[in-house]
Amino acid sequence: MGTGKVYLVGAGPGDIGLITVKGLEAIKQAEVILYDRLANPKLLEFAPADCELIYCGKLPERHILRQENINDLLVKKAQEGKMVVRLKGGDPGVFGRVGEEAEALAEHQIPFEIVPGITSGIAAPLYAGIPVTHREHAESFAVITAHDKSEDGKPVLNWDSLARGIDTIAFYMGVRNLPFICENLIAYGKPANTPVILIQWGTFGRQKTLQGTLADISDKVKEAKFSNPAIILVGPVISLREKIKWFENKPLYGRQIILARTSESPSDLAKELAAQGADVIEFPKWNRITLPVNPEILAKIDSYDQILFTSPESVDEFFKTLYENQFDIRRIRAELFGVSNKSLNALRERGFIPLPANEMSEMGKRLVVCDNQWEKDENADVWLTSEKVLDPQFLPIFRRMLDDAIVNTVVFPNSASVEPFMRGLRECGIHLMENVQIVSMGKQTRNAVMEQGLPVSEMPKQATKEALIELLASKPIEIM
Repeated sequence: MGTGKVYLVGAGPGDIGLITVKGLEAIKQAEVILYDRLANPKLLEFAPADCELIYCGKLPERHILRQENINDLLVKKAQEGKMVVRLKGGDPGVFGRVGEEAEALAEHQIPFEIVPGITSGIAAPLYAGIPVTHREHAESFAVITAHDKSEDGKPVLNWDSLARGIDTIAFYMGVRNLPFICENLIAYGKPANTPVILIQWGTFGRQKTLQGTLADISDKVKEAKFSNPAIILVGPVISLREKIKWFENKPLYGRQIILARTSESPSDLAKELAAQGADVIEFPKWNRITLPVNPEILAKIDSYDQILFTSPESVDEFFKTLYENQFDIRRIRAELFGVSNKSLNALRERGFIPLPANEMSEMGKRLVVCDNQWEKDENADVWLTSEKVLDPQFLPIFRRMLDDAIVNTVVFPNSASVEPFMRGLRECGIHLMENVQIVSMGKQTRNAVMEQGLPVSEMPKQATKEALIELLASKPIEIM
């Protein structure tokens, strides 16, 4: 067994679209990922299904894994011959301790690469409508740690140079030390009316801002109970915010949505909701286990009049099995149907012209190609191509995601998503169906929601992405 390799990867500030192409490729090939609290857990869904996920998160006053333990784990996993990714929020070289980890790897002669990321001190202000430099407002910019390793955690800085020589200053994770920061900047020459803004959870749909001056921001933060993770930005360039802010103007900004998921891969609906400004968590996370082919079904596959596919995965598994068994698909005489648009599109991509499930006839011999979550049809033969099971690695990940979010909306895209979603919540020990807006895509879905004992849910005019976005945008959510 040879030595593996370690990629020290910057995950970016939160929006998963901000990770680099190289960083994402490393995740897709990883056998082990050690990830921090501020690396968006959604990125872990791009890892292989059998990838080992290890949480290294840090909270104020509490460390899950200390830095020395993290260093040891990186060395140990690489020495086992594994391809290891160390996933760190923002840029690993900006207060990310990447130097310490790289030193440990170098001492053990373990190959590694450092993959830069977008740092939150630049990205969070931009998502709040503030460039950190501007020809008329700011020609210099500094990133500063707002706490250090001393007993009181107050950083020892060159306050005179900061106050007099830097136009825009980004302090990282400094809410607790904000009064100390403001006092020193004023004492060393920064005008008391210098604009200050705090940006919490920057680039996430839950992003929240609080604005003031060096003179009054500490009181505002105390009154609003503002907390980390947050960037504190100081400088006159903040005055541009009202003119050029863009992220908070998106129609679904403020929506923190859980989208009930039925497939393993991220959905197009989730991507569109996020593109409109929402913070979207898809739940639960499924693993798919392929089942052996039923020889009796395979032997009479050309005798069916209608074949119904319940998911795009069932389409792929069906035709893969036929190919592996050297079955000529030209022998199939059945009309093909799909339960969802995804299923229909998967069939179209293979050159068929399928029909939606509601156009199936009651006459003729029928086959349903599905996984274990499809309700049995007494009037049809059933080919179980695979079994979907909850991914146990993601249960604690979801719990942590929900601890950080304040969910205000639950969306059920179809009736098949309702029962597995509720079962997943029970297995996670999560209770969140109170004080949320429940939205159902269609009447059948609403009926399935009601059967679970949930309140009657709202429905968009049509079961489309566009109608859903219109419904959600018409009822803005206040940022708490």
